[in-house]
Amino acid sequence: MTTQFPAAQLYIDGAFGPASSGRTADVVEKATGAVIGTYALGGAADVEQAVAAARAAQPGWAALSAPERAAGLRRMAEFLQAHHSELVEQSMRETGGVRAKAEDEVSTGIRQLHISMIQASESAGDLLPPYKAGKLSMSRAVPLGVIGVITPWNYPVNLAMRAVAPALAFGNTVVLKPAELTPIIGGQVLAEAARAAELPAGVLNVVTGDGHEAGYALAEHTGLNLLDFTGSREVGLAIAASAAATLRPIRLELGGNNAFLVLDDTDIDLAASCAMVASLEYQGQTCISAGRHIVDRAVADHYLDAITRRAAALQVGDPMSGTADLGPLVSARQRDRVHAIVEASVDMGAEVLTGGTYDGLFYRPTVLAKVTPEMPAFTEEIFGPVLPVTVVGDQDEAVAVANGLPMLMTSVFSADLIRGLSVAELLDAGEVHVNDAHARHGADDQMAGFTKRQWIGVQRTPLTVPAWTADPATR
Repeated sequence: MTTQFPAAQLYIDGAFGPASSGRTADVVEKATGAVIGTYALGGAADVEQAVAAARAAQPGWAALSAPERAAGLRRMAEFLQAHHSELVEQSMRETGGVRAKAEDEVSTGIRQLHISMIQASESAGDLLPPYKAGKLSMSRAVPLGVIGVITPWNYPVNLAMRAVAPALAFGNTVVLKPAELTPIIGGQVLAEAARAAELPAGVLNVVTGDGHEAGYALAEHTGLNLLDFTGSREVGLAIAASAAATLRPIRLELGGNNAFLVLDDTDIDLAASCAMVASLEYQGQTCISAGRHIVDRAVADHYLDAITRRAAALQVGDPMSGTADLGPLVSARQRDRVHAIVEASVDMGAEVLTGGTYDGLFYRPTVLAKVTPEMPAFTEEIFGPVLPVTVVGDQDEAVAVANGLPMLMTSVFSADLIRGLSVAELLDAGEVHVNDAHARHGADDQMAGFTKRQWIGVQRTPLTVPAWTADPATR
């Protein structure tokens, strides 16, 4: 797959080219350590050029009709679909995910393009109830302008398309900075799709490079109308603090320490099976992974036995073998972080029931018992294949313990559906599932998020006062 893409080049203003520094770095297959490509180490000068190109292209792109922009997205989707099998294997090599994960990632990215095409063509605004008799009130969707997008390494295709596709559909232009661990599947592939789709020069620009150079330069750029960042809470907090100083618009999706509540009337086999998905899909390296298993004491022993047996039976190995349930962690740094959290928690009294060992980047799925809220396995977002179990006395304690840390996606298990729904309402999480792992809500639930509302007042009857018009300050 990588041989048909220009090696070690940025994509700026409709053309591939080297980084201004001339520097490159290797792209490594996570399971084998083999070098499978290179990428350009872009920096501030390249980001400046990309933002300038995007700004120059934006008025013309926005002036096209919605069907014309949708046609460009359709051609991108057709290119990606034509190379689907190659993209899946490229994702497996770059991310270390198994085939099912890679197929879901690539397919969801393509589906997002299709959905954004439809969204852009469905409506240009709304007809609103007038605030006064004799008035006609309308709103229309107006593109924000130039969008900077910084994406993570765990789902590089669909997390890029979740931002890029709706941004382009609604008339924005984009500068994309993919994660340095997945620069081909998350960057160069998408640039090639844009070129194949004949998008106008400057509409989509891709600057690969390291976070402290290319990423920092894009995050700090004052020429953006919005920065969209998906990644760690620590980096997101730094971006938010910096943006606040100049009121730069940002949109963040950050990590959370998600909870998995098992109440005293739970179907343990169901909960344990779901736990394997919630905590171990893609080696636990997702922002929606269950990082804290909060279990009622009445069923704790049964639950621990059930998840330990399941975790111990899983095969860890090269995703390309076709037999592995779990692949490698994405880097030695990530492996060392996961293991340090496990060891520190064991030193504080946690007990390893299975796992806790690794071979290279291959970390065994690990079950930790006797985890307390003071341990790193509870307080930290592990981002690895670890199931820390904390035992509580009752439902109220389970809710209180869960709500003590920020959560994105949480699950509640109970044989009583009404009880499960009632507990779900008490949890401070963006999304709660009852008797399920993180559900596949899919790209179709993603909001466009890349338009502003421009209010327009139209006078319908003669008045002695001037007609009301939109005040830009109120937008």
